[in-house]
Amino acid sequence: MRIVFMGTPDFAAASLQKLLDEGFDVVGVFTQPDKPKGRGMELAFSPVKELALAHGLPVFQPEKMRDGTALAILRELRPDILAVVAYGRILPDELLELPQYGAVNVHGSLLPKYRGAAPIQWAVLNGDEITGVSTMYLAHDMDTGDLIYTEETPVGEFETSGELFDRLKDMGAALLAKTLRDIEAGTAPRTPQDHSKASYVKMLDKSLCPIDWNKSPRAIVKQICGLQPWPVATMELDGRTCKVFAAEYTDTRTGRAPGTILAADGRGIEIACGEGKSLRVTELQAPGKKRMAAADYLRGHPLKLKT
Repeated sequence: MRIVFMGTPDFAAASLQKLLDEGFDVVGVFTQPDKPKGRGMELAFSPVKELALAHGLPVFQPEKMRDGTALAILRELRPDILAVVAYGRILPDELLELPQYGAVNVHGSLLPKYRGAAPIQWAVLNGDEITGVSTMYLAHDMDTGDLIYTEETPVGEFETSGELFDRLKDMGAALLAKTLRDIEAGTAPRTPQDHSKASYVKMLDKSLCPIDWNKSPRAIVKQICGLQPWPVATMELDGRTCKVFAAEYTDTRTGRAPGTILAADGRGIEIACGEGKSLRVTELQAPGKKRMAAADYLRGHPLKLKT
C-alpha cells in the first residue's frame, strides 16, 4: 500500500518513524513550510521534515492546499492512502477523494470529545481521569469523520501536558500502524461518531495563565499541569509575575481569603484557595531567573506574611 504521510510537529514525527520502522511503503511526505525560529529567526525544518530527509524520502511543502499544487503532486505520487497526523492544514475534498482508501488521521483525544486544537492540554486542564487517542477517516468538516480505533489511558494526577503528549504520541503511532494494516487487510471497522456528544476546544493562549485562587486546589493543580510546557501558569509574588511549575495538596482547612499566603518555608509557599482549602507551590520561576524549587527562591526572596 502506497502511503503519503502528512504531518509537522514531534507528535507527527513519532508516527512517521513508526511507519518506517515497520516497513510501510511511504512514497512521499508533506509538511508545513519552513518557519523562522530562535533569536536569529533562521528558517527551521519541522521535525517531520528532518526525519523524512534523514530517510531519503521526498518532501513537499506547498504553501496552499487549494491552488492545485498539492493535487498535482499527489497525482504523481499515486498514493493508496493519506496518513495525516497534526499536519496543521485543512485538506480539501479533492485531496481526500484521490486515494483509493481516502485519508486517515490520528487525533489526541477520545473522539468525539475534544475536537479541534490542543485536545491533550484540555484533557489535563479539565481534570479528566481518562483520555486517549483515536484514528478516523478524514471528512469535509474537522474531526468529524468515521472512527476506526480508539485507545484509552489514565491521566496521572500530577501529569503535565508535556508528559501526556509524549505518551500519546507513541500510542498514536502504534494505533496508526495497526489502522493501516487493518485497512489494507479489509478488517478495519468504521463507526460514525455520535455528533451529539461532540465538544470543541480552542488553542491555548496566555490569557489562561494567571491563577485564580478562588478555584479549588485540584482545579489549580490541573491548570499548572495543563499549561506545561507552554504557556505556563502564573502567580503574583511581591509585585512580580512568576511562572508556576509544580504544586501539591495540603491538609489545611483555612478560613482565610483565597490568595492569602499562609506559609513560606522550606516546603514551599502555601496559599489559601477556594473550598476553604490550600495549596503549596513547590516549583516556580521568577522573571529573569531560572526555574527552581520554591524553597530556594524563598532563601533569596523571603516573604512577609499577613497576620
